[in-house]
Amino acid sequence: MSTPGQAVRPTDLDPAVAARLKRDRDGLVVAVAQQHDTGEVLMVGWMDDEALHRTLTTGRCTYWSRSRQEYWVKGDTSGSQQWVRSVALDCDGDSLLVRVDQVGSGACHTGDRTCFDAAPLDAVVGEPEPVQVRPAQPADADTPAADPEAASPS
Repeated sequence: MSTPGQAVRPTDLDPAVAARLKRDRDGLVVAVAQQHDTGEVLMVGWMDDEALHRTLTTGRCTYWSRSRQEYWVKGDTSGSQQWVRSVALDCDGDSLLVRVDQVGSGACHTGDRTCFDAAPLDAVVGEPEPVQVRPAQPADADTPAADPEAASPS
């Protein structure tokens, strides 16, 4: 284990990218794989600095297996490959969105197209309520239009 925020294993990841990552205590960041053209969420995996480096530099998704404690390139054994289209880091630095072209039978180890193909959970469906928007306040309160005394005759 490492101190949160530190890489655990050696890496060639660009230090500027590494500095933006907020890692868990095991040096990992969650990575969400999404089909680039449909927006379909395919799977969730984990990347450390080196897995991210390999993903950014090879065009193939590389993940860290928490159970096997080793790197794995998606599709090397299953044939269901993920070809990188883009990678984005969220605003907090603790998760990645990897937009991919999923090739093969599916992203899930069960053979399903996605890891989210199982029966959906029962949930109450929410309905948005109208939002009341207050008029914006002028940016500069010293302008004549914003100052009521400036608009009135002396």
